[in-house]
Amino acid sequence: MRPSGRSLDEMRTISIETDITRHAEGSCMIRCGDTHVLCTASLEERVPPFLRNTGQGWVTAEYGMLPRATTTRMRREASSGKQTGRTQEIQRLIGRSLRAGIDRQAMGERQITVDCDVIQADGGTRCAAITGGWIALRLAVNKLMAAGDITMDPILDHVAAVSCGIYAGQPVLDLDYPEDSEAGTDGNFVMTGAGRMIEIQASAEGATFGQDQFAEMMALAEKGVSDLVAAQKAAVGG
Repeated sequence: MRPSGRSLDEMRTISIETDITRHAEGSCMIRCGDTHVLCTASLEERVPPFLRNTGQGWVTAEYGMLPRATTTRMRREASSGKQTGRTQEIQRLIGRSLRAGIDRQAMGERQITVDCDVIQADGGTRCAAITGGWIALRLAVNKLMAAGDITMDPILDHVAAVSCGIYAGQPVLDLDYPEDSEAGTDGNFVMTGAGRMIEIQASAEGATFGQDQFAEMMALAEKGVSDLVAAQKAAVGG
């Protein structure tokens, strides 16, 4: 029934390769099927002005798509002088999601910026960015701890995200582009490794959905996030 031939609760193949770049404190390439996202974490010994002298750190994110990440070339946002609303919304989501899984007091007054660059898009780029962004953040924090700059691990739990939707009348897990573009309902579920909710984005694209269908999507999301957290643990341990 699904264009890819996957079962309703089957994830795309997940691959996470760490230490992709030389200079970033943490980096990975995450591949969820044909969606590939490069995630890097950069550490700065400063915080935004509103956090100075509070003892708290900050985690923020930026997101972008390369011009040929999709089937036709997109114009670079830098050439138009501003980011699109979609880009701003996604990078704010990534930042909120990653901050939910970290103790900012334990970070001390420093900032980690997670950059998520989509190399190739086939649906679920924001979910892959959150999942891979957590890996990059974990690796950057590991370096802080190894250097003795912080004594307590500020990361509270894993953070991962997966898409679920209703395609051809059936709730499905981890939509690729052919499904995403035709889905009657599209949702993104951000959760912790313990199964706690961080954020849920769900909307009726072509048809409304009921509580029973939402419950089915929620159950699929829990399975998907569990699979993603297992992949994170395999990539960085713990």
